[in-house]
Amino acid sequence: MAEKVARSRRMSKELRLVDNEVAFVGVDVHKKTYAVCVWTEEREAVASWVQPARPALLAERLEPVRAQIAWVVYEAGPTGYALVRHLRSGGFRTDVIAPSRTPHAPGRSGKGDRRDAAQMAFLAAKGMLTRIQVPTREEEADRQVVRRRNQLGRELRRTKHRIKSFLLQHGLPGFEHWSRAALEALDALALGPHLRFCLDSLLADYAHLRAQLAAADAHVAELARTERHATAVELVRRVPGVGPTVAMTVCTELVRPARFDTPQQVASFTGLAPCVRQSGERTRSGPILKTGNRVLRSLLVEAAWQWVRHDPAAKALYRHLAAATATPNKAIVGVARHLIILLWRILTTGIVYTPPPSASADGEPLEPHEDS
Repeated sequence: MAEKVARSRRMSKELRLVDNEVAFVGVDVHKKTYAVCVWTEEREAVASWVQPARPALLAERLEPVRAQIAWVVYEAGPTGYALVRHLRSGGFRTDVIAPSRTPHAPGRSGKGDRRDAAQMAFLAAKGMLTRIQVPTREEEADRQVVRRRNQLGRELRRTKHRIKSFLLQHGLPGFEHWSRAALEALDALALGPHLRFCLDSLLADYAHLRAQLAAADAHVAELARTERHATAVELVRRVPGVGPTVAMTVCTELVRPARFDTPQQVASFTGLAPCVRQSGERTRSGPILKTGNRVLRSLLVEAAWQWVRHDPAAKALYRHLAAATATPNKAIVGVARHLIILLWRILTTGIVYTPPPSASADGEPLEPHEDS
């Protein structure tokens, strides 16, 4: 009983640090609450509390011991970057952590906000967390525009599938291309009042999303012409098969591409790096990690097909990978990995890409070349 009382006192809401004590703060961030834990190597969890989700309130609570706080961390999530920006403006070293890179103990364990905050603070003290790049407000706004455009594109594809599934389910004539004639034929179909209502509703969704997507495309094109993006977009679009949407997605998702030191880091960020298993003298490459940026990864795979179609060097690379893997889907993922590394090199070096005079048939990474 005495041990429980001692522990409850140590885990109190009071934040008191002794002289020369270095603290690490873990925050489990939610929409309405912050669960906070302060951890030191000498006394472990010295304070823990739950408070309303107000960055100013947390900064005020930590201010008396700000000089002794080495690091404040919280995981990336739907709450965005308001907390990290506020704490940094107050002089706290604060970072947002990649959840997919956070170590987890094997086996089942309980879960709670306080426990998650304590675990975050402990891992921060041990240097076992991977921080993510926090964009500026301008970078975040640019990225949001491009993400909204891609979101509308996905919604439009889903609506098309719903319309075709509706026609198939009710034995109605289908079509191959989304032309004006095909839409007029759908409007002219003789249907009962209930089915007519459903089809008209789907077609209204389709028309609305088409208009929204056109507006988003225009906004992205305008953004691509701004001074901060124009040069990078022009360089990236020199790669065959890379259109304006893919170019702007790469430029806005790879925030400050020079921060990556190696091609492996770029591939890992996009989730296109293979899972490598090594034991003794045997090394095997498994499936891709899929821990990176999902939006960018899916677009890169689509762009890789266009790259293969329009660039002989990329086609030779695809054939080499297809022969090695015997699986077209695996081969195109490998091509997508080469593509993002190539685009990263272009963005960091500023060299204009021209297809190599001879195709890379050995699977080596393609490199940008200066124009002659």
